[in-house]
Amino acid sequence: MTRTRRNLLLVTGFLLLAAAGTWAAFRFLIGEAPPAQPEYLPQTGAAPAPAVPRPTGPVRQADGTLRFDFEAETVGAEPKSIVPAVGQWLTGVDGERRVLVVDGRGWARGQAAAGLADKARALYGERYAEFLDNVQAYAYFPLAVAQGIEDFRSGEIELAFKCVAGRIDQAAGIVFDLKPNGDYLVLRANCLEDNLVLFKYEQGKRSSVQWVRNTPTPTGPWHSLKLVAADRRVEGWLNGQRQLEHELPAPFSGRVGVWSKADSVMYFDRYLVREAGRR
Repeated sequence: MTRTRRNLLLVTGFLLLAAAGTWAAFRFLIGEAPPAQPEYLPQTGAAPAPAVPRPTGPVRQADGTLRFDFEAETVGAEPKSIVPAVGQWLTGVDGERRVLVVDGRGWARGQAAAGLADKARALYGERYAEFLDNVQAYAYFPLAVAQGIEDFRSGEIELAFKCVAGRIDQAAGIVFDLKPNGDYLVLRANCLEDNLVLFKYEQGKRSSVQWVRNTPTPTGPWHSLKLVAADRRVEGWLNGQRQLEHELPAPFSGRVGVWSKADSVMYFDRYLVREAGRR
């Protein structure tokens, strides 16, 4: 979908809303409900079992890298190694591999993940209410928080992503600097816009930090997205090529995670976190 066609869809949807205010117009704007048999769930029989039994949570490799590959997760259920905060996140299949899925079809503004209060309490303890209030202000943007990484300050975060569907957006992002109050930074790619953007979310508002255009990521194939960060310097890599460089005004620290937007249907796999100095 070209950017012009995408913008025309948005304008048409808003005009329908203004003229009729109907549920049908709202459905046109945000997309359709998930099909009865989503493409990421097995068509017949049981889901393929992992070839080798693996722990459900992330695995620390010999070089210190924390690896999330979802092979031990239960297909059709929320993942345990990644904590959903906003949106519908679950484990699905893509061929023979198990993947993390975010399905934004049927999404509605303000939709937090089930049990968000308990999840926020587990992540941030006594400050969970502050996180809960602020993250719901960003409910247009599905967010899942990685387990086992409480204070990422320097290193690399990498993931594989596949854009599957989405009329308005097909977005994949690496979240970092996630604070107890819900503020964060995200390095984001979008298959409908072919750009790479560093965004900041602060006190309930989103602002762009840096844009890089003409970074093709077609719908269908798998792509790689990588954040390289040290102190205040941030690099964004897409499909093995450095596309973005930026100097933040101050050092960052916080939790990390996976991100998407609105009606995106996305697959994620091979989420790797390498913290500098850790082996």
